[in-house]
Amino acid sequence: MPSLKDLKNRIASVKATQKITKAMKMVAAAKLRRAQEAAEAARPYAERMNKVLAGLSAANAGNAEAPLLLSGTGKDQVHLLIVATGERGLAGGFNSSIIRMARDHALKLLAQGKTVKILTVGRKGNDILRRSFRENIVDYVTFREVKSLGFAQADEVAHKVLALFNAGEFDVATLFYARFQSVIAQVPTASQIIPAKFETTGTADASSALYEYEPSEEEILEDLLPKNIAVQIFRALLENNASFYGAQMSAMDNATRNAGDMINKLTLSYNRQRQAQITKELIEIISGAEAL
Repeated sequence: MPSLKDLKNRIASVKATQKITKAMKMVAAAKLRRAQEAAEAARPYAERMNKVLAGLSAANAGNAEAPLLLSGTGKDQVHLLIVATGERGLAGGFNSSIIRMARDHALKLLAQGKTVKILTVGRKGNDILRRSFRENIVDYVTFREVKSLGFAQADEVAHKVLALFNAGEFDVATLFYARFQSVIAQVPTASQIIPAKFETTGTADASSALYEYEPSEEEILEDLLPKNIAVQIFRALLENNASFYGAQMSAMDNATRNAGDMINKLTLSYNRQRQAQITKELIEIISGAEAL
């Protein structure tokens, strides 16, 4: 049984930890608001570009002169997985859920005899995936020193992806990230960006028929498709950022509550042991007095 001094030291240690987790929760809550606003602001632009490109791609379906970013290389042998995670931990299952989805996808492709290459965006994803897929990681990007994510960071990743594609390093590229839904819900998402896949609906097809494009649709696709990759990566980074702070806020809130429960239990044990010790000392004093 721990002594009173040990219990007192442990209570002080847990209280200090509780102060840290409470402060981290408040910081995450403050950053979450800005990150959520940025993620929600990026969604309409990305979705609208997706609709425009969906209409153009539908009109160019089967066209032999369609850009390779749209039609693909005609092969499905080499896959590039772009895994976007956080730069730091202490965010519950945020990083592990994205990595688990990417790992399962990689193992499935390897089982089919495909070649898998991985580009990690974020320190945590690189550290974890390097344990099992060290030979598959072809590049690593970190924005740990960047205070506020912007389009420049997404464009940097897009340039790396396009350089690999233009060099014939892969046939299919899939982006993994967490879509922000709420503070307690971040949805791991996989999105194929090369060759581009768009959700074509009747509404999108009808709206595209109302436009006449100048210059030609092929030239517009040649210009928009590389930009769309940067836009989709930018959206993923913003969604990830909001998801990270939401997960961290929730995790630190749970940690603060658990610390409070532990402090209560330790305090109860301390008081009981102290009371027992005082009672024992009183009994000894009384027994000694009666012996006299």
